[in-house]
Amino acid sequence: MEVSTAKLVNNLEDLVKQYRLLLDVVRKEKDLLIAADIEKLNENNQSKEALIYKIRSLDAARERYAKEVAQAIGADVNAPRLLELARKCQGPEGDRLRNLHSTLEMLLGRIASLNKENEEYANSALRTIHGALNEVKETLGGKKTYGQQGKMTTGPDRSGNFVSKEA
Repeated sequence: MEVSTAKLVNNLEDLVKQYRLLLDVVRKEKDLLIAADIEKLNENNQSKEALIYKIRSLDAARERYAKEVAQAIGADVNAPRLLELARKCQGPEGDRLRNLHSTLEMLLGRIASLNKENEEYANSALRTIHGALNEVKETLGGKKTYGQQGKMTTGPDRSGNFVSKEA
């Protein structure tokens, strides 16, 4: 039992380290979005993807270790919960599992919150760019409408139409 619990605790500690690194990357992403530094943002996104990949592999191992511990202590093997395992483990092992659970929960909450903010920044920038491109397209594309005399009139795609002649 102690070997399985030690594997689980080591795995959870590795997860905490990786989530802390991910939190730093997400914070940096926010700064890069605000600064609109596309090159560094791409590098940051690659780091973020690598961390997420590593976290997924650690999480798969965590599930295996949690099932081993659950089987050893008589907890739910199909869906082991960290707090349930902590309750069933007495002493310092249970306390360590509870502390790791609260740390992971806090980190995940911060990451989720920052990711949501970053998504809002990115969407706002995209809306602004989209609106500016539409304005440029409308201005340069010209408006083809019929005038009162049946002739085709053109919009600002002719020179001199950007500014009114009346001053």
